[in-house]
Amino acid sequence: MKKTLLLLCFLLCIKTSFGQQIELSNEAKISVLTIGPGNSLNDAFGHNAFRIKDESLNLDKTYDYGLFNFSTPYFYLKFATGKLNYSLGKSDYYDLLSYYIRQDRTVKEQVLNLSQLEKQRLYNFLVNNYKPENREYLYEFFFDNCATKIKDVTKIALNDNITFNEPKGFKHETFRTLIHNNLNKNSWGSLGIDVALGSVIDRKATPEQHMFLPEFIYKFFENATIKTNNEPLVKESKILFQQKNRVKPTSFFTSPLFVFGFVGLLILYITYSDRKNEKRSTWLDVVLFGITGIVGVFILLLWFATDHTGTHQNYNLLWAFALNLLVIPQLLKKKPSNWFVKYLKLLVILLCLMTLHWLIGVQVFAIGLIPLLIALFIRYVYLIKYFNVK
Repeated sequence: MKKTLLLLCFLLCIKTSFGQQIELSNEAKISVLTIGPGNSLNDAFGHNAFRIKDESLNLDKTYDYGLFNFSTPYFYLKFATGKLNYSLGKSDYYDLLSYYIRQDRTVKEQVLNLSQLEKQRLYNFLVNNYKPENREYLYEFFFDNCATKIKDVTKIALNDNITFNEPKGFKHETFRTLIHNNLNKNSWGSLGIDVALGSVIDRKATPEQHMFLPEFIYKFFENATIKTNNEPLVKESKILFQQKNRVKPTSFFTSPLFVFGFVGLLILYITYSDRKNEKRSTWLDVVLFGITGIVGVFILLLWFATDHTGTHQNYNLLWAFALNLLVIPQLLKKKPSNWFVKYLKLLVILLCLMTLHWLIGVQVFAIGLIPLLIALFIRYVYLIKYFNVK
C-alpha cells in the first residue's frame, strides 16, 4: 500500500512539473522569421515562423503554422474541397535554419519589441496552441495560413495594440496580382491557379489582407508601431542567410503559352483542312467538347462543392462550358438537331463575353490559354457555317 501511494505521488509530481509553464527570463527574445520562396509551387510564396530564444534556459525553438500530413485519410479530397487541416509545428531553431540553407532560401529575422509580459503571453499562447488538441486549424490560403497566423498571434500577445503602417512605395493590389508577383504568369502553376480561382480574387486586398503572403509580414512588421507608446514593433532586423543562386527560369518550350500555341495551331490547321475539303473532323470536336466540358464540371465543383473562398464566381465557365459534355451525341450525328446550331452560337457569344470580362477587369484569365481560346472561337464559327450549309 505504501509503495502504491509513493508511486502515485511520484507520478503526480512528474505531471505537475511538466504541466508548469516555463517562465521566460529577461534575456528572452521573440522574433519572426521570414523564409524566401523555393523552387516548387507549394513553397513559391515563402514561409514564416516564430523564434523563441532564451539563453539562460537553453531554449531556442521555432513555431510555425505550415505543417500538414500526407497520411491524413482522404488527403487529396480534403485538400480539393478546402477541408484540409494544417497544424502548428515546433522544431529546434538550428534544424530549421539548416533545412532552409540546404534549400538555398533566404532567411530573415525580426526581433520583436515586446515587454516581458507580452513575451510571456505570446510564448504561453504558442505552448498551449501546440497541444495535440489545439494545434490543428482549417487552412485557408488567403485568410488563415502560415503568414496570417503570425500576424494574428502577435496581435493577441499585444492585445491588438499594433498599428500596421503601409510600407514605403506600397501599392494596393488585387489578390490575383499578388499571386502573379510571386509566379511566372506563363507557368503551369499560374495557369492552374488562374483556371481554378474565380473573380473574387480580382478585387483589391486591404493593406492588412496583403499579409497572407510572408513577404508582406516582413514589410508590414518592419513598419508597424505599438499604439500605446508609438514605438516600432521590430527593434532589430537581420539577414540570417542570403540565397546564393538565382532560380533558373523555366524553358519557354515547356510553358503553357508554347504548348497551347502548338495545340491552337493544330486546331486551326485541321479546321482549315476541313473547310478546304468540305468535311468535318468529328474526333476533334468530340475531344474539344469533352475537355472543355470536364474542365467546366471541375470549376463548378470548386465553386459550389468546396469550402474554398477563392473559387467562387469563376468566369472560366464561359469557355469551359460544362453542358458541352451533354451535347457530344449531337456531334456524332451527320445532321444534328436544329437547336444545336443555336447552341454553337451561344458558345461564340460566351467567348465574346469572356473577352469583355477580361478587358474591363472583372476577371483576369490565364495568358497561356489565349491560343486555345482563339482556336475554339474559330472552330465554333466553322461548325456554325458547316451545319448551316448541311
